[in-house]
Amino acid sequence: MGDVALLSGDNEREREQLTPLFEGAGQLHFRMSPKEKLQFVKNLQEEGAQVMMIGDGLNDAGALKQSNLGIVITEDTNNFTPASDAILHASSYTQLPQLLGFARKSVHLVYGAYAFALVYNIIGLSYATQGSLSPLVAAILMPLSSVTIVLFGLISSNLLARRFRL
Repeated sequence: MGDVALLSGDNEREREQLTPLFEGAGQLHFRMSPKEKLQFVKNLQEEGAQVMMIGDGLNDAGALKQSNLGIVITEDTNNFTPASDAILHASSYTQLPQLLGFARKSVHLVYGAYAFALVYNIIGLSYATQGSLSPLVAAILMPLSSVTIVLFGLISSNLLARRFRL
């Protein structure tokens, strides 16, 4: 884990209660406008930081979109939040570590799907260049490869979600 910062549009009346939670681990910033939050994220990225932003409202949209990973915590998950990469119900906030683990492993699944597709296509290409496949078989195998990759992604991501109990 890296540095932690609290960016709040609210006033400082909660500073006293929040300071012990952030001692030695982060910074507290209050009365920040949406533009200031966005600029804060941009400044961190210009310094080479990978930024994960967790927000709860529309005033966080710019910073959420700019961040490398934007997560919205909300009571109403039906709200469409195009600025975020993930939406987490407020009652599931404690599952954030599982969500991040799931996201990391999901990237590996994508790489696995690419590797699977590459192997599939190399094998198919070798048969095609040898003239071993009839055009009808090639016409069947081509869309079948896409279906196979989609099924691989669907099944493996469902199994992974069960593992993380999401």
